[in-house]
Amino acid sequence: AALLLCSRSARAFAPPRLPPTVAQRHASFQLFMALDEQMEARLEGITRSYNALTERLGDPDVIGDANLLRQVMSDRAQSEEVVEVYQEYCVLKEEWEGAKELFQGNDAEMKEMARAEMKEIEPQMEELEAKITILLLPKDPNDSRNVMLEIRAGTGGSEANIFAGDLLDVYRKYISANGWQASVIDSSPGDDGGYKSVTLDVKGDMVYSKLKWEAGVHRVQRVPATESQGRVHTSTATVAVMPECDEVDVKIDPKDIEMNTMRSGGAGGQNVNKVETAVDLLHKPTGIRIKCTQERSQLKNKELAMKMLMAKLYDIENEKREMEERERRGSQVGTGGRSEKIRTYNWKDSRCSDHRLGQNFPLSQFLNADIGPIIEAMIAKDQEEKLKALTEETAAV
Repeated sequence: AALLLCSRSARAFAPPRLPPTVAQRHASFQLFMALDEQMEARLEGITRSYNALTERLGDPDVIGDANLLRQVMSDRAQSEEVVEVYQEYCVLKEEWEGAKELFQGNDAEMKEMARAEMKEIEPQMEELEAKITILLLPKDPNDSRNVMLEIRAGTGGSEANIFAGDLLDVYRKYISANGWQASVIDSSPGDDGGYKSVTLDVKGDMVYSKLKWEAGVHRVQRVPATESQGRVHTSTATVAVMPECDEVDVKIDPKDIEMNTMRSGGAGGQNVNKVETAVDLLHKPTGIRIKCTQERSQLKNKELAMKMLMAKLYDIENEKREMEERERRGSQVGTGGRSEKIRTYNWKDSRCSDHRLGQNFPLSQFLNADIGPIIEAMIAKDQEEKLKALTEETAAV
């Protein structure tokens, strides 16, 4: 069914003051106003596209093509929430305008009833206007992608390896709690436990949109199990979150690849130990080297190595774009780069400090993989900066 559309301008009424919850969150700037004609025209266009995609779901040609059906469903899902919120806004707007007509009449009793109705509707409309503005902010094109999550031990020797293993445990719990799937595609165990490096292939709904905020340097301050004097050591681990990509996103010249094969060794049967199934791949322009021994065939290891290389190359380009965008709008959220120190975990004080937010969280909260509130705070801060940038751009026009 076609969704209700509004054609009259929302400028017909003066917007009320922001509800306290919204005003407190965006106290530094005034943004949320009645939707203007340009905004409504954009929303109506989004609604028409959404309705067209809904109709395509019943097209036999679409139903018969699994890939096309998946794409149509994905495109439709991206605009579903904003369409639903806009529909709700339009219903309230019609009710408000109906009440306004009554208010302009001569019947004193009806005027009072209309005034009360308008006063009740206005805060609801204001909340929806705020929500619509958030939903229309520029989206990260990678947010819906699956990711490769790489944890690499930094300074600190064996303790850094153990800390990398602790981070892996946390992310596995978080991944499971979100209903995502994860598999280890590369790992190098530490001599005393943990990992020198480990890479997960994570698949699910909007994985990158959440895990991307975990990218950077994580620092731990605690007494290692091997420390006999009880001294606190500082160790680090670096987390890289690389969006999944394919040949369309990254072009690799075969001449830039140098590949060697070797025996995998270790457990896995005679085939693994006697046949050269492992792959050692070098990308000459960047010096990126990837060794794959996970699969039991050379072909699968080569495919996996290429997949990991494409993700790393795409991540490099993606990081450049994000840095430029953050510099353009003077972002305070953080550089988003893997060299940025994002958190410190202090065992003595049972404290997890996020340096981008300037906030402390209970260490137990992080260790129990309850990192949703931290990630949501990062998303809210990023949205606030985008809103501020949008306000400044609008004011400059």
